[in-house]
Amino acid sequence: MEQENMPKHIAIIMDGNRRWARQRGLDIKLGHKEGAKTLEKIVRYANKIGLGYITVYAFSTENWKRTEEEVGALMLLLQNYLEDYSKRADTENIKVNVLGDISALPKKMQKSINNCMERTKDNTGVTFNIALNYGGRDEIVKAVKKIAKEIKEEKIAIDDITEETISNSLYTAGQPDPDLLIRTSGELRTSNFLPWQIVYSEFIFVEKNWPDFEEKDLDEAIKIYQTRNRKFGAK
Repeated sequence: MEQENMPKHIAIIMDGNRRWARQRGLDIKLGHKEGAKTLEKIVRYANKIGLGYITVYAFSTENWKRTEEEVGALMLLLQNYLEDYSKRADTENIKVNVLGDISALPKKMQKSINNCMERTKDNTGVTFNIALNYGGRDEIVKAVKKIAKEIKEEKIAIDDITEETISNSLYTAGQPDPDLLIRTSGELRTSNFLPWQIVYSEFIFVEKNWPDFEEKDLDEAIKIYQTRNRKFGAK
């Protein structure tokens, strides 16, 4: 890999946990557990190679439509993951940040999220963003409401609104937009993930299901990214 052309921020849609389990005749919950192991491995590797930010799609606002049993199992897995992972992330100098509307999550999970972010907030390694109860359109709606409130309170004028104003009102305020978006399992869509932030991201779609994704696959995605000519709208 070309160290001078490394992406600063990689976003990942971790797709294929359920498919991975079904292909093996396993309970769907085991697919999600295996996916969580893969996630920890990839974040640790991202920190090792010096990435600044990695953002993963863990649970969308649309995932509530899944069966009550699966949603409950996912919530329990995510809560246990956060409680356990915060200790390891802290020792590995990883900063954990959660993107999304956590007010709609169970109180116990909200506490786990806040404890995890507080514990790791001063770490200086990779910033690990977990998109949890996240929807891209919902994020933009919330940003618009925030800006409208500031206008109503006469903190800013309508003519003061710029792209930067909107960016600074999103969950990712203060972070660079993703340079690279990776989606596993062969699906070719973005599924309401970071619609504002990925307008100039390079997309790479990987056939592997998420639990099978390895460090070498991240290396390969970065190498492909480094062959792209990013023009940002210029000729």
